Amino acid sequence: MLRKQSGLFLTIHQIIDLIIIYGCFTIAYYTKIYLPGDLGGLASQYNYNTLLLIALISFHTSFRLIGIYEPYRQLSLRGVVLKTLKGTLSGTIGMIIIGYLMHFDAVSRLYIIIFFCYSFVALSLFKGILYIILARSRSHDYNIRTILLIGSRQRALDFIKATRKRKSSGYRICGCLETNDQEELVGNRVHESIKIIGTMKRFKELLEQETIDEVVFGIPLKKIENVHEYIYLAEEMGKNVRVLPDFQINKIKYLPQTATVNIEDFLGVTTLSLSSIPENDNALLLKSYIDYVGAFIGLVLLSPLFLLVSLAIKCTSKGPVFFSQERSGLNGRRFKLHKFRTMVVNAEDLREKLIAGNEMDGPVFKIKKDPRITWVGAFLRKTSLDELPQLFNILKGEMSLVGPRPPIPAEVKEYKVWQRRRLSMKPGLTCIWQVSGRNSITFEQWMNMDLEYIDNWTLGLDLKLLLLTVREVTIGGGS
Repeated sequence: MLRKQSGLFLTIHQIIDLIIIYGCFTIAYYTKIYLPGDLGGLASQYNYNTLLLIALISFHTSFRLIGIYEPYRQLSLRGVVLKTLKGTLSGTIGMIIIGYLMHFDAVSRLYIIIFFCYSFVALSLFKGILYIILARSRSHDYNIRTILLIGSRQRALDFIKATRKRKSSGYRICGCLETNDQEELVGNRVHESIKIIGTMKRFKELLEQETIDEVVFGIPLKKIENVHEYIYLAEEMGKNVRVLPDFQINKIKYLPQTATVNIEDFLGVTTLSLSSIPENDNALLLKSYIDYVGAFIGLVLLSPLFLLVSLAIKCTSKGPVFFSQERSGLNGRRFKLHKFRTMVVNAEDLREKLIAGNEMDGPVFKIKKDPRITWVGAFLRKTSLDELPQLFNILKGEMSLVGPRPPIPAEVKEYKVWQRRRLSMKPGLTCIWQVSGRNSITFEQWMNMDLEYIDNWTLGLDLKLLLLTVREVTIGGGS
């Protein structure tokens, strides 16, 4: 669900910044004391622990407001240093103002200057090293975002060059699509390894079958017949859409149904961005932090229960304790979901024989009295204890505590277009469906509940769903 950076990484980043500020404050303190002659010493009437707290609050607030914790993908090393300079200067000024209001008006100006210099150098060094590490990791295709580019002419070529020039940004273009009347261009090389992989006829197919995070329209919109339908399709599937402005946007007569529209700078290229997922980055950051902390605490506290369940499974049926299955996560990314095994070892092989007894509509397969389920497995499903190993998936960043349940890839292939938007947020352990009757509701109602969660997401809603989930587990409302 966090679209740009891991919440855990951001939290660690902020903690290290605070540690650096604390260290610089302390070193500046002793530097000022031991300076030679009249330059040395500090006024003794002030509590410097209080001043330190003011500094930490001021710097952290300034860094957040200036955007130091925004993704480094679209910044140069120089840009990172400049942001650090602005943040350090703003934090120092904020500390001075707050200190003055609290009557710390005679604090040594030289001490403030020393503290500022130490902080700027140390923070710039840390962030520079961090920038280089992240840039190199993305250069080696780690933590990338995949783009489908519409168009192959000059505007699209400029965009390709901007992304190739900044390979460290982690953006990768999977290919270009041309208009339907340019079929003869398919297969042509646009720039280096990037080719025209089809016409707009393949648009829906690619969005459904490939992992695509963003769609960029790099062609005059008036050249694409029914362009509003393609934008709507991408929006409906939860894909971020960018349009390289051609000043014809008013002619497509398109109004977003769920997306928010913003003008954004993308690697130096001005784009119009449509996003169908929550835009509250601060709340999303906190959600991610809660996910990691909650999963870690859950694993520690529930470790005795893990042992008991493992013993029960091992002693009552043949086969492994855990069951892993490929699922579709954020924007269709494949990952291995972990559960306690609740069925016989050859359960997947027996599925075809039971398909006629499926009690769920839509592409989901589920039988209330599934003969493949062991008696221990039935208890685990009733209490939802079989889902606990997914706490490991949360720690790996593949899932969240709350979010749409991750589907099987084969089910996703049968989704209607509008149902694919549920993949636009990170999947979770629980969501509205889990606390609203599960098998007693239709598949379409289930999908609508997931989209309702995405469109109305707040931290308060997550807390409510977690509490309702605890109630369901307590009363044995699982399946």
